Amino acid sequence: MSPTLSARLDRVIADLPQAYPGPGGAVAVVKDGQVLVRHAWGFANAELRIPFTPRSLFRMCSITKQFTCAAMLDAVPDPAALDEAVRAQLPRLEGPAPAAAHLAHNQSGLRDYWAVAMLLGAPAESPFGDHESRLVIGATRDLQFAPGTRFSYSNNNFRILSDALEGRTGRSFAEILRTRIFDRVGMETAFLAADTRAMPDGSEGYEGSVATGFRPAENRILWTGDAGLGASLDDMIAWERYIDATRDDPDSLHGRISAPVSFADGATASYGYGLARGVDRGRAFTAHGGALRGWRSNRIHLPAERLSVVVLLNHLSPAHLAVAAVVDAVLDAAPAPPRPEAPPPVWLGAWHEPETGLALRAEAAGPGQVRVMFGHSPEVLDLQPDGSASSPGMALVPEGGGLRLERAGDHLRSRLTPLPQGPGRLDVAGLYHCEALDAGLTLADAGGALYGAFSGALGRGRMEQLAPVAADVWALPCPRALDHTPPGDWTLAVRRDGTGRGVEITVGCWLARNLAYRRVA
Repeated sequence: MSPTLSARLDRVIADLPQAYPGPGGAVAVVKDGQVLVRHAWGFANAELRIPFTPRSLFRMCSITKQFTCAAMLDAVPDPAALDEAVRAQLPRLEGPAPAAAHLAHNQSGLRDYWAVAMLLGAPAESPFGDHESRLVIGATRDLQFAPGTRFSYSNNNFRILSDALEGRTGRSFAEILRTRIFDRVGMETAFLAADTRAMPDGSEGYEGSVATGFRPAENRILWTGDAGLGASLDDMIAWERYIDATRDDPDSLHGRISAPVSFADGATASYGYGLARGVDRGRAFTAHGGALRGWRSNRIHLPAERLSVVVLLNHLSPAHLAVAAVVDAVLDAAPAPPRPEAPPPVWLGAWHEPETGLALRAEAAGPGQVRVMFGHSPEVLDLQPDGSASSPGMALVPEGGGLRLERAGDHLRSRLTPLPQGPGRLDVAGLYHCEALDAGLTLADAGGALYGAFSGALGRGRMEQLAPVAADVWALPCPRALDHTPPGDWTLAVRRDGTGRGVEITVGCWLARNLAYRRVA
């Protein structure tokens, strides 16, 4: 390693604890198969004063998905062999079922079961285990879109795959991971940490912030192929070194899961086999993040540069930004040029996206930027000279007096329509029922403010105050959920009959869309 690279790495690693403050963290850099950085700081358990070390066990969360897919392709080279096992887990589904490959690429059309759990009334801190998982998945009646035509992140895709693998092989998923991946790669302490209540070495995840203080995060979820991996920084170093050592073998574990994938119409997909893939500043990469209440992780691999970076944080700071900072230090990347000043665009406001039924809200942000509420969380787009705004994942383009939405990763391109402005009408208060979920929605006029809550097979959710988005469009907030963050605000769009009475509400968020609730009282 050159002295200049060493100096850059020393500076960025020294900055991480201050830039992303919390109980503890760890970072690794692997370049050309060599470990340049293997560093940990802080505490894996602050109460017990257990230091965070490169061997501390960590909940890798959604980084698990690539290992699930690698195990699947190793055990069943043709994923189609699992198609019947996938179909068997969806006994009430009307119409064709997604194939196993659709699940591995997040193209299944299945609504995310953590989002659906909230629609079924699950309290934020309630347990979610095998029984609840089977209940939610098995009750699926319809899909959000035809399999293979769109992308939508869905954790249950990978739980279904791991369950199907167990049935196919006659072995537990923990054993499948151990024999097909961990032993082969040298991930000596990695294991299936399905039960989120405790880690065997005492490692803990934390909620909170420096301003509010940190507290151990409470998890009562049973994870499998979607987010069950427990591993240390050293385990992840072994995985990254294996990737480099087998880089020229297309049949290696990573070679198979990083192969190009496409949608049904042949368009290239930017997610497949549990890996995001794309190009950033001219550099191809594969990557994935992980998040659970109290834990954040992120890893990226740049094949042309033979570079991997892993960051693990046992608190809620954005690990992906830490990874980006380390990558820039390794490559001596120039900082992004300052954004030019630009007036707020005339198209700020609320819009309707017809395919998903969701509201899109655009508002001014920093200099030359707009903030957009549409997907799982707010997205910041840079204003362009032609009046459009864009980010790596989204573009909004003025067109013919309207606005065009482009989300290449989701394979979605549509014309938005403006939502009519006006005060929200409280006469929508009442009881509504969703046949697809056999679930309820209660809207109540509580002293001139509208509140709402979901209920169903998993319980009764808490009442939350709704915010008017436009005339007859409301946002129902979901500030806490089962998973690390809520699925985003729910869009509630009211349909009225000829007399002006609200008779149906279409409910959706980015992870669970287009659910019809008909008024019953």
